[in-house]
Amino acid sequence: MKLWDKGNSIDQKIEKFTVGNDRELDMHLAKYDLTASAAHAKMLGEIGILDTEEVNAILSELEKLQQQVESGSFQIEKDFEDVHSKIEFELTRALGDTGKKIHTARSRNDQVLVAMQLYFKENLQEISGKTSELIDVLLGLAEKHQDKLLPGYTHLQVAMPSSFGLWFSAYAEILIDDLYLLDAGLKIVDQNPLGSAAGYGSSFPIDRELTTKELGFSTLKYNVVAAQMSRGKCERTVTSNIASLANTLSRFAMDICLYMSQNFEFISFPDELTTGSSIMPHKKNPDVFELIRGKCNKLQAIANEMILITNNLPSGYHRDLQLIKENSIYAVENIKEILDIFTFSIGQIMVKDIDLKDEKYRYLFTVDSINDLVVQGSSFRDAYKQIGEQVQNGTYEPTDLKDHSHIGSKDNLALDKIAEKKKNLR
Repeated sequence: MKLWDKGNSIDQKIEKFTVGNDRELDMHLAKYDLTASAAHAKMLGEIGILDTEEVNAILSELEKLQQQVESGSFQIEKDFEDVHSKIEFELTRALGDTGKKIHTARSRNDQVLVAMQLYFKENLQEISGKTSELIDVLLGLAEKHQDKLLPGYTHLQVAMPSSFGLWFSAYAEILIDDLYLLDAGLKIVDQNPLGSAAGYGSSFPIDRELTTKELGFSTLKYNVVAAQMSRGKCERTVTSNIASLANTLSRFAMDICLYMSQNFEFISFPDELTTGSSIMPHKKNPDVFELIRGKCNKLQAIANEMILITNNLPSGYHRDLQLIKENSIYAVENIKEILDIFTFSIGQIMVKDIDLKDEKYRYLFTVDSINDLVVQGSSFRDAYKQIGEQVQNGTYEPTDLKDHSHIGSKDNLALDKIAEKKKNLR
C-alpha cells in the first residue's frame, strides 16, 4: 500500500531506489507518527470531519499500535513504503472507511515533518540530560582532584603548571556551551509544522493551534511554506549542535589517549575498561576513547553533509530531503551512546601523582619566575629577558610553586560558578 497509489504499478527498480531504507529508519519515528495521528484525529473531530464515535475508534486503534511499538512487536513489512502507510493500512483494516479518513487535511510531507520534530525534541532533551550528567561527573572529579598538579601544554610543549581540577572543570564548562546550542536547537524544532500538508496548507478549516497544544509544542510554525522549509533546517540545526558536542568530546578523548601513554603517564583506567594486543602482552589500550574520537569526528562530518544536501534547494518539497533522514537519526542515536559510555568510563579514571621536579618539567615555572621578578619591582619585559637568558645558558632554576589565586585559575576553580551556569540553563 502506498499513500500516493493511483492504481498504476511502479517499476521494482524504481521502488527499491526511492524507498531506500525508510522502513528501518521509520521504526525510530513510529511512536511519534502515532502521537501526531492521534492529535490530528482529535482535531478532525473538533472541526466536524470526524464524528465522536469515529474519533474514539481511531484513537483506540492508534493506542493499540502504540502498545505494539512499546513492546517491540510493531513491524513495517516490506509491503509498505514507510511507517505512515503502515499505520493508515492498520487503521483501515480495523475500521474500514473510518480508517481511510485519517489522511484528511494532511500530507505525507507534514507527517514526516511533525514526526521528525517530535523525535528531535524528545531526543535533544535526552541528549541535554546526558550531557548535564557528564558535566556533574566532571565537576565532581575536579573537586576531588583540585590539588593534584598537572603540567599544562601549548604546542604540545611543556608550558605552565595546571591541575587535574582545572582540566576536568575546563571540559565541564565548555560542555555547558554545548548545552546552550542544544537548547537553541530545541527552540527551533519545538514548532508545530502539522497542517502545512504538502507545503501550502489546506482548504479544510483545520485548527492548528489545537494540534500544537495536543502535541506539546511551544508554538507552531505559522507560515505553511516556512513549515515545509523547516525540513532540512531542523536537521541541519540538530546535527550541527550535535557536531559541536561531538567536537568537545573528541578533543577530550584525544587528551585522554595522550595522557594515558607512557610518555605522559598522567592517568590510567581499570583493566576492564581497556583492551590489549594480540602479540604485545604489555599493552593497555584506550580503545573506548579512540572509538569515541573517531565516532565524534564522523558526527561532525554529518553536519556538513546536511548543508551540502540542502543548501541549494528551492522552497517546497524535494525528494532530496529523504536523504537527510538517515544520518540525522544516526547522529542522534550515536551521540546518546557516546555520552553514556563516556560518562561511565570517565567516572572510573585513575589520576596519578606527577613529579613536577622531573627534569622534563624544569621550565614549567618560568612564567612564575618572571612574575616573581615583577613583584620585586622589575618591568615585565626586563624580567622576561632575564629569565629567558637563564633558560638559554642553562642556569635557570625553578622557583617554588606559586598559587594562582584569580578566579578560574588552578587554585581558584570557581566550581560553584560553573555549576550555577548549568543550573541557570534549566
